[in-house]
Amino acid sequence: MKENIYQRPVAVSLLALLCCAMWGSAFPCIKLGYAMMNISGAGSQLLYGGVRFLLAGLMTLAFARLSRKGPLGLKAGDLPAVCGQGLLQTTAQYVFYYIGLAHCTSTKSAVINASYTFFAIIFAHFILKGERMNWRKTLGCLLGFGGIIVMNMKGPGLGGEVTLIGEGFILISSMAYGLGSVTLKILTRRMDATLLTGGQLVFGSLVMLLIGFLMGGRLEGWTAASVLLLLYLAAVSSVAFTIWGLLLKYNPVSRVTIFGFSIPVFGICYSAVLLHEQAFTLRNLAALALVCVGILVVNHTGPSTRKA
Repeated sequence: MKENIYQRPVAVSLLALLCCAMWGSAFPCIKLGYAMMNISGAGSQLLYGGVRFLLAGLMTLAFARLSRKGPLGLKAGDLPAVCGQGLLQTTAQYVFYYIGLAHCTSTKSAVINASYTFFAIIFAHFILKGERMNWRKTLGCLLGFGGIIVMNMKGPGLGGEVTLIGEGFILISSMAYGLGSVTLKILTRRMDATLLTGGQLVFGSLVMLLIGFLMGGRLEGWTAASVLLLLYLAAVSSVAFTIWGLLLKYNPVSRVTIFGFSIPVFGICYSAVLLHEQAFTLRNLAALALVCVGILVVNHTGPSTRKA
């Protein structure tokens, strides 16, 4: 079968890195959004995320409509899958992510969040045929989780409290993210990736908004700058999720997720520049190195298994 653009090595590399660069910028940008709109409580944090992902879903569906002639083609039989993916990939992932990020530095969040790659590999072992665990993937996962442990170590000169609602919630979010990557791979075999992405974002965000309202959340501080930042974050989700879904549809999970090593790199750099966090400490760099090496080891394709 003829190779399409989403299977060409150069295109896969550039598109995956674009997604990762955009996702990396989200860590400090969300914190900036919290500050601009005086957001502190969990309810308000979920409202902020819900608005972001609702806009992202609508953007994605609008793109799908403009790129097609005729109706979108979302079938009634696809709704359970779309809603299920929305609950997992948007609601579950980002409820924990938005609350956790408010109680954890952007730098630590970026490194911990990269563990989704290892969770994706582990879940793929049990769910997808042909993507079984082996010694290389096991070693990579151990290195990656070792990096997360180093990042959160406490002791003389290390400092930093580790909390369930902070670092713990970011880790739970990463588990949902990893599982969502696998289910997305399965669903895009029979569904249009753009429609699935847009639909799951809309449904998942509506659930987030409902939870936020029930928790008494509110949003204030609407200015030109805060609106533009929110629109940027929505575009990050719309563009990155759509491209990522297409890459997963046409490539093995491991071939795409290898580029996830760059998300914490981008995240730490953006955090240092935008939030002036002390990102480049010896501990942070050691943790980042372990996570990145782990991702590379997990996804390395040996000469004997490369496509001719």
